[in-house]
Amino acid sequence: MRETLASTSSSSTAASGGTPPVEAAWINAYERLSPRWQSSALSQQSAIPIAISRVNQVDAGRLDIEMSAMLKEQMVKVFSVMKPGLLFQYEAELDAFLEFLIWRFSIWVDKPTPGNALMNLRYRDERATFTRGKIRTGLEGPGLTVYQKLWYCIATVGGQYIWTRLQSFSAFRQWGDSEQRTLARRAWLVVQRVEGFYKAASFVNLLVFLFTGRYRNLIKRVLQARLVYGSPHMNRAVSFEYMNRQLVWNEFSEMLLLLLPLLNSSSMKNFLSPFSKDKSSGSSGDETLCPICQTNPTTVYLALPCQHRSAFYCYYCLRTRCAATPSFRCSRCSEPVVAMQRHGGSVP
Repeated sequence: MRETLASTSSSSTAASGGTPPVEAAWINAYERLSPRWQSSALSQQSAIPIAISRVNQVDAGRLDIEMSAMLKEQMVKVFSVMKPGLLFQYEAELDAFLEFLIWRFSIWVDKPTPGNALMNLRYRDERATFTRGKIRTGLEGPGLTVYQKLWYCIATVGGQYIWTRLQSFSAFRQWGDSEQRTLARRAWLVVQRVEGFYKAASFVNLLVFLFTGRYRNLIKRVLQARLVYGSPHMNRAVSFEYMNRQLVWNEFSEMLLLLLPLLNSSSMKNFLSPFSKDKSSGSSGDETLCPICQTNPTTVYLALPCQHRSAFYCYYCLRTRCAATPSFRCSRCSEPVVAMQRHGGSVP
């Protein structure tokens, strides 16, 4: 009886598969299915949309330019005691040196540029954004690689320097002159075509940037170096009152620069003279003074054709006023002055 029960129990366990599997089978199954789980998890994480303000990116670039200009201004002041014009010959080298300093102490050491730091931005390698790590805000991702940093320096610092020197050299050698040899003419055409192609590509990239908000220039697009927020909880602090005040003053200054050259002092005096006739008639005691400089003229000249005896001009005052203002009028009768004559003499 006992033998029968033992035999039936052993047969039931064998039939029901009660034999424990080998441990290596679980490990092999995990290694086989783990890549699928990771790829599905990364595909779900990569769907987090992020939008970086285009204004922040443009302002960051503008601030970097202003920072470079400030450093250049201080550098020029250092060499102000040297020979005039000496620094102008090496202006391209100076600009390249300043750009290299900004790159060396910002991008090369994984720090944002001054403009990016003020706008809470940093560079991120877009190619390796979702390869590792857990994504929570969509702003995670490694910084630029050494390869990207070096090519960024070569393109921005070296490329800009070489292009500036090439343009100045071609203009100095007059490559665009038709009388030059054919080789120089062809080189000039190649330079012009490359410049035109780059401007067209930059314009297309600008349109794409305005639409998508990624890669403000071609260099960042080629290197896949995207600007993202450094801190997701930092807001862009902007004083709109200051911006409005700057806009008002800029427009006002441009209006003055446009209107002031159109205003003539003599025409304004002639326009306002009818309103001040009583005052001028009552204060006609100093008729021997020059109407322009209000001093006693050493060399007395008269304005023609009116020849007012009560309007004695200095030679220098009348000559400079007629040369500066062809429509100069006599201060007594407002008649146009066409010539000048020395008092008691002939027309010069």
